[in-house]
Amino acid sequence: MQAQWPSAPYVGIWSRATGFKPAALERDLRAYRVVKANVMRQTLHLLTRRDYALIRAALSESRHPDSMPHAVRLAPEIRALAEAGPLTGAQGHAYLAREHGLTGIDGRRAFRHARTRAHVLHNPETALWGARPEGRFFALEEPEHFDPLEARTEMLRRYLVAFGPATRTDVDAWSMLRQPQIRPALERLELRRFRDENGRELLDVPRAPLPDPATPAPVRFLPKWDNILLAHADRTRVLPEAHRRGVVMRNGDVAQTFLVDGFVAGTWTVDDGRVVTEPFEPLPRAARAELDDEADRLEAFLDG
Repeated sequence: MQAQWPSAPYVGIWSRATGFKPAALERDLRAYRVVKANVMRQTLHLLTRRDYALIRAALSESRHPDSMPHAVRLAPEIRALAEAGPLTGAQGHAYLAREHGLTGIDGRRAFRHARTRAHVLHNPETALWGARPEGRFFALEEPEHFDPLEARTEMLRRYLVAFGPATRTDVDAWSMLRQPQIRPALERLELRRFRDENGRELLDVPRAPLPDPATPAPVRFLPKWDNILLAHADRTRVLPEAHRRGVVMRNGDVAQTFLVDGFVAGTWTVDDGRVVTEPFEPLPRAARAELDDEADRLEAFLDG
């Protein structure tokens, strides 16, 4: 689950699951069964220890910044700092400035890339409900080993299960892998192939559901940076182009949104415990009632 903002994965899981208890997630975080790490697109996610190892192996042959020479060179030093005790971003930046003359944006990038390479992850306390998204880190023990190609194959299979049918460009946009890494993995999968209205090839896993276009989709609330909005190169599949600039900001921020019939139809905020919705356009009466009911459920979850 996308986790740049601490509360986001909680809302994201709540929107997708029944009976979700935040306390259960926090127990897994404190026990290091779930970790907060930079993975796809170099962005923060919550994921299980095993999936962290799988995805890191899948990305290991790509040109992600953690494979750059400075990351490889500095990773042992950053890991040693984290193994000596709790490490803050300020301490890491100060060390790189003092020992290597790396300051400003160069120092920040070097620290991020080196700690990613060294499996120095965000402290679980920064992922708890209501936590501050501050930089505190710990050294995770060496993750389980996976063959990189097998790991990419499994990663892309899961992507198609969640977001297919999708183009190869969609896979690229979601994962930040490139086609030389994507092609061999897709060749190992059994795939269904389609063409969209523009003639582009769409890929999916066998026996995946293909609901009739007229099938209604329930109202759902999405947190900041939700993967649904970041899973395709063509974001108009869920986000109408007319409203994109009001959702995806120039600085990369992605607003909290809600879906009506499967498409982003507005944004939401919380004001004094109340969920406040701002539809882009007037909603039909039935959709408005469904949105209000779902907002009441979200308020109860946030208050719980």
